[in-house]
Amino acid sequence: RAPEARRATMFGVGVFLASGSHRAANRCASQAWGRWRWVASSGGPGGWGATSSNPSGASAVGIAGAPTRVFATNARSSETTTARRDAIAGAGVLGASPPPRPTVGAVEHDTALRARESRALPRELLTDTHGRHHSYLRISLTEKCNLRCLYCMPEDGIDLTANDQLMTTDEVVRVAKLFVAAGVNKIRLTGGEPTVRRDLEDIVRRLAALEGLNTIAVTTNGLTLHRRLEALREAGLTHVNISLDTLVPAKFELLTRRKGHDRVMRSIRAAVELGYDPVKVNVVLMRGVNDDEILDFVALTRDAPVNVRFIEYMPFDGNKWETNKVVSYAEARATIERAHPSLRRATLPGEDARSEVGKNFAIDGHEGAVSFVTSMTHNFCGGGNPPRGMGD
Repeated sequence: RAPEARRATMFGVGVFLASGSHRAANRCASQAWGRWRWVASSGGPGGWGATSSNPSGASAVGIAGAPTRVFATNARSSETTTARRDAIAGAGVLGASPPPRPTVGAVEHDTALRARESRALPRELLTDTHGRHHSYLRISLTEKCNLRCLYCMPEDGIDLTANDQLMTTDEVVRVAKLFVAAGVNKIRLTGGEPTVRRDLEDIVRRLAALEGLNTIAVTTNGLTLHRRLEALREAGLTHVNISLDTLVPAKFELLTRRKGHDRVMRSIRAAVELGYDPVKVNVVLMRGVNDDEILDFVALTRDAPVNVRFIEYMPFDGNKWETNKVVSYAEARATIERAHPSLRRATLPGEDARSEVGKNFAIDGHEGAVSFVTSMTHNFCGGGNPPRGMGD
């Protein structure tokens, strides 16, 4: 193309990408802006499109209604790397490689936006058409998991979202901050398996600093939790849910396609010892697989503040679900009542009976409790209120 057309194209690309809010767009905007500046200045300091810098050494570009991006020109703080330089030089529209120069780094100029986020938002933002206010948010931190449970994941695995498209620590905290400003007071961190995130303690610590957030929970398979639970508690983790579908080690390996039953049990004991009350244990009941262990799981609640939650088997893509594999709430409850006639409905400490996900029961002489998540046979969503945020 003619130089003027080429310059105009690069300027348009730079402005378009600079108006984006995603970090991937920021990186592209940085490179596009850098390419445009080099092309624009190729005719000399006074060439078409030359920019003027403000006293702080930054040049700004923006479009109406879009957040302005500020492009730093400080050579010491934004020195180019060989890879970035090669990427810019190989863009095709530039011809020969430019001489070595500082890469123009993109930094979002959002002081005003951050100030707005720090203020309380209208409660109506999270109130649905049924009048329910959504005060409970679930955030999936990752799709990855270190187990391969038969009912959860196909044997050949699933296509995972690229790491650079998952929320960073800052983005998780920013999303949480916005929801808390609108009235959310409980956040649950899920996955995949949240403990595969190395920044989990940092995320919990920063969430705990949000004013108005009272509960920070995690749902985990417990495989590595025992190694991190003390640090997570110190960071501000208030509640723990651990998934365990069998008390038989050999069956655990069959169900999860991995070893580690002893580590999960160690995590449950560690949670009890650290004072979590209750320690929730999620059990997916499957006929012919673990329905013979119902009373063994109930026994866990006798001398410890353990809340065993029996979950009806649900269909997922690739889990070979069949109706006859479902152990219903009524069937599981009857099994327990025959052995424990004192089984009766109860409200768990800190739970709101109007929005509880499970039907909770107490047994005389048991420190813990038993619950049923009736996902297949009984409507349990009428009072439920957790919005969910995906990892990306």
